[in-house]
Amino acid sequence: MNKIAVITGATAGFGEATARLFAQNGWDLVLTGRRAGRLLKLKNELTSASNRIETLCFDVRNESEVIKAVESLPESIRKDIYVVVNNAGLAVGRGPLDTGITDDWERMIDTNIKGLLYVSKAFIPILKANGSGHIVNLGSIAGKEVYPGGNVYCATKHAVDALSKAMRMDLLPYAIKVTNIAPGAAETEFSLVRFKGDEAIAGSVYEGFDPLQAEDIADAIWYVCTRPAHVNINDMVIMPAAQASAAVIHKTI
Repeated sequence: MNKIAVITGATAGFGEATARLFAQNGWDLVLTGRRAGRLLKLKNELTSASNRIETLCFDVRNESEVIKAVESLPESIRKDIYVVVNNAGLAVGRGPLDTGITDDWERMIDTNIKGLLYVSKAFIPILKANGSGHIVNLGSIAGKEVYPGGNVYCATKHAVDALSKAMRMDLLPYAIKVTNIAPGAAETEFSLVRFKGDEAIAGSVYEGFDPLQAEDIADAIWYVCTRPAHVNINDMVIMPAAQASAAVIHKTI
């Protein structure tokens, strides 16, 4: 049977692009997300004679939902899981810490840190039982540097960076690889979510330069997951050519 990749947050952006790329290359998939309609639509588009596509609809912030969903997978699926892509994440709001909204902070902490922990904890025993595997964590340039107004979001992505390093150590004896992918400015739903649906502000983030696209990050994930067994890419920072650091972007307007 084909190897299986589990992808969280598969209904848009990096997750959807990664699902499409892995399916094109013959992998079977377990796709997760909160939006059942989008999951079903993607499953129908990607299912073929050579691809098994399973979907699990749950919120990574809810540990009991994560556990129940993973436990629902039949052994025929579990035994072929090799890759787990912790993609689900978000930024909400931007501004000084003292004007921050507590609910925004909790959404980012619960999704970006606790959600990654819940999903990883649920799938690691499966990878151990299978004798090998690869966990890919979606971090950010915000996990390497802090920029004005990014405080809590940057803190959550610094946590992803640290957890990736810790997981690499923990899982080393079990032939389970761990990779941290740290994108710079990428044009997805990210800014629309961060600015709570304000399309004008979200669109202005990407004006005047060519940002990364979801497919660029999917390509990076595919690359790290297809290295020889003796090779692990611990960390990959990916920036648009116009971006030099988290806060330095050359714009033509």
